[in-house]
Amino acid sequence: MTPDTSAAGILRRPYLLATVGTCALVFLSAFESLAVTTVMPVVSRDLNGASLYALAFAGPLATGVMGMVGAGNWSDRRGPRAPLYASVALFVVGLLVAGTASTMEMLVFGRLVQGLGGGAMTVALYVLVARIYPPTLHARIFAAFAASWVIPSLVGPFAAGLVAQLSSWHWVFLGVVGLVVPALAMVVPAMRGMAPSTQTEPVPWAFGRMGWAALAALTVLALNLSADVPSVGGVIAAVALVLALIAVRPLVPRGTLTARRGLPSVILSRGLASAAFFGAEVYLPYLLTERYAFTPTFAGLTLTGAALAWAGASALQGRLGSQLADALAVRVGAFLVLAAIALAFVTAALGFPPAVAIGGWLFAGFGMGLMYPRLSVMTLALSTPENQGFNSAAMSISDSLGGALALASTGLVFAAFTTTDPFAAVFALTAIIAVVGVAVAPRVAGRKPATGGGAGASDAHPKLSLPQPK
Repeated sequence: MTPDTSAAGILRRPYLLATVGTCALVFLSAFESLAVTTVMPVVSRDLNGASLYALAFAGPLATGVMGMVGAGNWSDRRGPRAPLYASVALFVVGLLVAGTASTMEMLVFGRLVQGLGGGAMTVALYVLVARIYPPTLHARIFAAFAASWVIPSLVGPFAAGLVAQLSSWHWVFLGVVGLVVPALAMVVPAMRGMAPSTQTEPVPWAFGRMGWAALAALTVLALNLSADVPSVGGVIAAVALVLALIAVRPLVPRGTLTARRGLPSVILSRGLASAAFFGAEVYLPYLLTERYAFTPTFAGLTLTGAALAWAGASALQGRLGSQLADALAVRVGAFLVLAAIALAFVTAALGFPPAVAIGGWLFAGFGMGLMYPRLSVMTLALSTPENQGFNSAAMSISDSLGGALALASTGLVFAAFTTTDPFAAVFALTAIIAVVGVAVAPRVAGRKPATGGGAGASDAHPKLSLPQPK
């Protein structure tokens, strides 16, 4: 008798090992991303690499976009098994190179390889979820993914600092290697049990999309580094931003940049949420330390509170399941992020007590916890087996590029308003982005996609007459 798998939880058989393994991979990727932020000043001083400091952060983000597109196309062609193996291998190689680096150039190269593998791994895991979990469990597994990202934000920086202080910064990279392989091993049985693809025609290699991804990666690097070019930095930033928008069009469903109802708006909403939230969040501790004389540790607790709120909201929406409509979760989440940024703005502009911004940022974390898992669920619900890879890659690309472009833009704004009120200017810019996110959120309702067809860039889901935003 066939078991009712739809009733099984993600921590019950036959999903237990797959859940633990996939969440462990997400956790390790997130831990590494956050831990490096803590130890990079030590690394830069040790390797005399101040000139490459920014590139050590921007590089993995840029190559991650390339990995996302490549893994998405590969997953649509052959399924997620081979892309996941390859992405984990690249991630491990990058860790080994960075962990054994004796020069800053070598470390940056390792970070580039690590970013390529990390970006590809994200997409492969999303497609894997679609192939091995029933739709009734998608909200729960994505809530677990969200929690796997949040927990490292609580322990990652402290643990990395402790490792660097008691041993060496090298082990922040090398120590993760021994945990990645067992995590992948737990996922292998589930991949062996995946049903074969039913597509009648193979999805072609999308070399054009890969080229656009490379251009998008270069524009992200240029935008991040433009602030270091005193005379023509503004021109470089403007050109890079235009090129980024041009490059991203073939990488996302048609109509994404114009907020077409359905899947294009889902993808756009993910990017807007990432841009508004992360663009503002990095300046909140800065505001508290500069204006209100908070210690860095105390100011960082603001972000910890938001992380806890994010995890709590993710768990709540996972338990509510279909009782909370996807569209409503996105609307409420977008509004909460806007409200939190508005509170940060009035705190900076009008000199309100810091408790206003600190308390408000809890709402931002809660809003993101509501939105992110549901946007992932909606993306898969509006995908077919033939375009799950493309759509999952588009979601990750929108997330990554949204945050990267916002951080680069807020950096330029902050530098331009140093003589007036740079914090208010930054929060004003991110509030505008959040307003756009609120406006796009109602366009999430859509119909199920028709089965069949590929996920080519030229015909990005024309059958989805009512696609949803993330």
